[in-house]
Amino acid sequence: MTNDVQASYTSGTSTTALLGDTIGANFARTAARFSESEALVDVPSGRRWSYGKLNDDVDALARGLLAAGVAKGDRVGIWAPNVPEWVLIQYATAKIGAILVNVNPSYRQHELKYAVRQSGMRMIVALPEFRGSDYAGMIDAVHPECPDLADVVYIGTGSWDALVAGGAAVAADAVEQAMAALSTDDPINIQYTSGTTGSPKGATLSHHNILNNGYFVTETINLTETDRVCVPVPFYHCFGMVMCNLGATSHGAAIVIPAPSFDAAATLRAVQEERCTALYGVPTMFIAELNLPDFASFDLTSLRTGIMAGSPCPVEVMKRTMTEMHMSEVSIAYGMTETSPVSMQTQTDDDVAHRTETVGRVHPHLEVKIVDPTTGLTAPRGTPGEFCTRGYSVMLGYWNDPEKTAAAIDSARWMHTGDLAVMYNDGYVNIVGRIKDMVIRGGENLYPREIEEFLYSHPDIADVQVIGVPDEKYGEELCAWLLMKPGAPALDQAGVAAFCEGHLSRQKVPRYVLVVDEFPMTVTGKVRKMDMRATTVELLGLG
Repeated sequence: MTNDVQASYTSGTSTTALLGDTIGANFARTAARFSESEALVDVPSGRRWSYGKLNDDVDALARGLLAAGVAKGDRVGIWAPNVPEWVLIQYATAKIGAILVNVNPSYRQHELKYAVRQSGMRMIVALPEFRGSDYAGMIDAVHPECPDLADVVYIGTGSWDALVAGGAAVAADAVEQAMAALSTDDPINIQYTSGTTGSPKGATLSHHNILNNGYFVTETINLTETDRVCVPVPFYHCFGMVMCNLGATSHGAAIVIPAPSFDAAATLRAVQEERCTALYGVPTMFIAELNLPDFASFDLTSLRTGIMAGSPCPVEVMKRTMTEMHMSEVSIAYGMTETSPVSMQTQTDDDVAHRTETVGRVHPHLEVKIVDPTTGLTAPRGTPGEFCTRGYSVMLGYWNDPEKTAAAIDSARWMHTGDLAVMYNDGYVNIVGRIKDMVIRGGENLYPREIEEFLYSHPDIADVQVIGVPDEKYGEELCAWLLMKPGAPALDQAGVAAFCEGHLSRQKVPRYVLVVDEFPMTVTGKVRKMDMRATTVELLGLG
């Protein structure tokens, strides 16, 4: 690289210092400062907590955990959708140094068994059932095969009440003593990544990792104790428990739960009734909300800001979010579970182009570089390569898996994300795809994001995903999955090709087009392109 070519490297300077607290100490200080302010609202049940009340209930639960024999470093699982008890367990375990293990609400029996056994879970707290999933039945089935699992507690039952009541047997200052024995660098959370190949990996995160990331994500959107954050994203994922919960409690803001799982209408009702000032979601959630037949009937004028993350946001969705949803200060965030999660974020005053064509600038106190995936050398700006990040946010490692940890974090502590990105001269970064999602057609690298963004501008298309599928001649070809707007006619390949004529080069025009009713999704709202590929291969006989 010559001296006059700028390298794809940047670091986040800041006049705001990193927090040196444990999660419990930070939460206790917020609760003391804003004891009368509302901290948590569960719209479905009507239950409400002030910060003072929430801190009291967290301490009571923490004493119950201590009385049950849960100690620093023990793993406590939480298997539930977005209910207030999730939040109570999150902060109670943090106060005593137990490691919270997030269990995906959509897990089936074999996935549950893997998470319980791999983490060495001592206790699991769960709803007995949710939306037809018999959690209690699955726990009963795997319990005999999980030797470390000593206690099972069900939310909303006598076992939960008994857990809390048991805390009366321990000293009043037991929680304070437990907190005093904790380090900010202690592991406090295990989150299983949804890994597209092999078994899920347990990203292990510390107090320092996630408290600071939640704090700086919400610093970027100017969150204060006057804000009320509506959270339709799942708590079990970093988006919910870090960017929302820890972001809110580190600033004294209120957490508003609109429903146990995502419901577009319930979300907008909660914003309206609770006068929320911030709304979180992945782009598909915002699309669902904007496409509600009665969208215009909701009063969303209380909204100011929010965070959109998980996948790129189409330009038109961003424009409507900023105007029709009144979220003029909405921010785009990018990251991954292994980095607590956010590394890049747009500013509240960035223009629409920066909020749709980039994922923002590097976060405070972090470093970012784009490297050539083959050589590992830092690429020139404007050149695609693998996104790598380093700093306080990088996980401690994968739980009990040093081999996979070493494959992800190099000897200089750079986290290799597997994402393809381009850094521009102004330091903003565009994620152009996953290394594994990049389509190589006849030796040319094609990036699905570019094609999706263009097709989304078609007036009849509600949403679109583009994938690579096997092809005998070119190695791979493109296939577009389309969701049509209500009442719009279905597009075929010829219609898509005609729309692309003169705008996309021929090799970027999808060879195949499938019109579908829905995309296969993870519980966090991310599209499962691996499943789409398998379905396409089967439907079109491309094996």
